[in-house]
Amino acid sequence: MENQQVLRDEKISKLLLKYSVPAILAMMAASLYNTVDRAFIGSIPNVGALAISGLGVTMPMLTIIGAFAVSISVGGSTNISIKLGENNKEEAEKILGSTFALELVVGVIITIGAIFFLDKSLYMFGASEHTIKYAREYMSVICFGAIFNLPGFSLNGAIRAEGNPKLAANMMISTCILNLILDPIFIFGFGFGIKGAAIGTVICQLVTFIWTSYYFTKGKSTLKLRVNNIKLDKKIVKAIIIIALTPFAMELAAGSIHLVTNKVLKVYGGDLAIGAMTAVTSISLMFLMPIFGLSQGMQTIIAYNYGAKQYNRAKKTLGLALIVSTIILTLGLIAVKLVPELFVGIFTNDKELMELAVKGIDLNLITLPLVGVSILGPVYFQSVGKAKVSMFLTLLRQVILLIPIIYIIPKIFGLNGVWISQPISDIGAMIIVSIFLIKEFKSEKVKTFA
Repeated sequence: MENQQVLRDEKISKLLLKYSVPAILAMMAASLYNTVDRAFIGSIPNVGALAISGLGVTMPMLTIIGAFAVSISVGGSTNISIKLGENNKEEAEKILGSTFALELVVGVIITIGAIFFLDKSLYMFGASEHTIKYAREYMSVICFGAIFNLPGFSLNGAIRAEGNPKLAANMMISTCILNLILDPIFIFGFGFGIKGAAIGTVICQLVTFIWTSYYFTKGKSTLKLRVNNIKLDKKIVKAIIIIALTPFAMELAAGSIHLVTNKVLKVYGGDLAIGAMTAVTSISLMFLMPIFGLSQGMQTIIAYNYGAKQYNRAKKTLGLALIVSTIILTLGLIAVKLVPELFVGIFTNDKELMELAVKGIDLNLITLPLVGVSILGPVYFQSVGKAKVSMFLTLLRQVILLIPIIYIIPKIFGLNGVWISQPISDIGAMIIVSIFLIKEFKSEKVKTFA
């Protein structure tokens, strides 16, 4: 009751800070995982440029693994929260066990699939005879780690579901720091190269698995992971999948852009262009991850106040979040424009790759300050219960607009056309999302904002 009163009466700026900061830290930690890998891989002597290009080829496959991990976790955590809200602890523990079991089964399937189809998949995702070695070395280890990565991810989500988001965030941050320590040891100390980066990442995933498993078995958790509950209960799995389908489709659809982009880059720029795009994407994520965390923080505030018919507070939350996101992304753009070599240098010291990536930053990230509207606008509609509108607007920037644009524009402008496809999509998405928001705020219900 006290928490609900805070959501209803507390100053919006304080609420946004309170709910967003843990989410931002967690998102930054998740982003740092990938950034650390790419940074060390890009600095491997003599092969760094091709190695980071090989890592770029793995992005579609990493997205698929992530889609399973995230969607099943969301499906399980949501159902757990519902049962805890109903004060049905026994059923919540059954859902925890089935979620764990489902993630484990998918992890085993991914591992077995990699044994038989890894090379074929990587060639399909844009690998060449020059980059397949590096992509294979990295993904063979990552796919093996799926056996405990996915179950560990679901348990981390369950920690948030039972009301301990700070611990869940601390786990992610701690393992990220561990990854920062392990990567140079395995890559350079043991001379494992790109495979060493994967080993470091998988060890961190194993630590998360052990840590979360201990928490739910021997720790001070509200729920317990019991052996007799670790099974694929048909009814529970169905309930998990029903909720998981939407985030799975969105993750997969959004991730499909990696596959499309790699294929187009291979045609117009070759292997190094894929490596350059990997660096540019990693740099953009440094500034976009706080916006994703901000979106998670504002979602609870908007949903509660919209449900309480305090529409003005819901609108004010979105407005403040848009201002904050625009400031963050504008500062990000200024930084990358002033010292692009400094940012690209995190991922590579190869001169040719550096030149390609700097040119990519110059063209690809020019509309960065506009992206906040495209990210936060759909979350607003999701928060007020308009799921179909939210899904359409979520897929707009990276799928509905970008995929046809990235096939058409490079035919006219070549490699530069690949770089400018994202800004064109950003502008289109920002305009369309803004139109939807304006229309929403002009509706009869929302006129009471004033």
